[in-house]
Amino acid sequence: MDEKRGLILPSHPRLSIVRQCDLLGLPRSSRYYEAVPERVEDLRVKRLIDEQYTKRPFYGVRRMTEWLRRDEKELINHKRVGRLMREMGLVAIYPKPRLSVGVAEHRKYPYLLRGVTVDRPNQVWATDITYIRLPQGFIYLAAVMDWFSRYVLSWELSVTMDAGFCMDALNAALRRGTPDIFNTDQGSQFTSDEFTGRVLSSGAKVSMDGRGRVFDNIFVERLWRSVKYEEVFLHDYTGVPEAREGLGHYFKFYNEERRHASLGHETPADVYHGLVRLAA
Repeated sequence: MDEKRGLILPSHPRLSIVRQCDLLGLPRSSRYYEAVPERVEDLRVKRLIDEQYTKRPFYGVRRMTEWLRRDEKELINHKRVGRLMREMGLVAIYPKPRLSVGVAEHRKYPYLLRGVTVDRPNQVWATDITYIRLPQGFIYLAAVMDWFSRYVLSWELSVTMDAGFCMDALNAALRRGTPDIFNTDQGSQFTSDEFTGRVLSSGAKVSMDGRGRVFDNIFVERLWRSVKYEEVFLHDYTGVPEAREGLGHYFKFYNEERRHASLGHETPADVYHGLVRLAA
């Protein structure tokens, strides 16, 4: 795939980047471009917000402003903090990154997991989106996870919030198998007829988080914290290719080497593939 990406010419006289991706058989999420540089000062503050919000996902605008002023000695007001958090997809009244926004006409499905005991692989899958920082801004990461084993079935990057990269992640996961229930939030990427239709056609049921209920998808939220603290914050990617390479190495480590206390100190891969059995 990297060789094919190298064939894309951003300034091709007749073919758009999207058309070149189609001809090369690349997923839509491969049409990367260089982001327009942000103001250096805004980007510096965004990076502080990114780290603190990952650590304290319940911080809204005013608490974030207070923390920046007191702990980071930033001369900043809540209006600017609010603007920066909105640009990053963070909304004060939500206890999670609200990166996906619902569309009124899209059908919403009920949350099916309340009171359900998840005790085997492929019983429940879940997906979500988070942001990954770069020197000139942010890109977006979608992943599909098996709830029982915490195994990351697929992931995709994109420089935009369109639904294409979420569909790519979904299709990649479904090539591995089919869950009984597929859980998402109520964002437009996941409530679209294309996305829900693909889930339903696979034989899975669609489940959706209650609005603003971060704990309805808690295992993916924990995954994002691990990704940020164990990979993203340590390496500061210089661009999309480096981010893709670094995250590829990390997810392989996460699945095959990182042992989870909640899994009896086994790896997600061993649990997902049935190589070990968890104690009841």
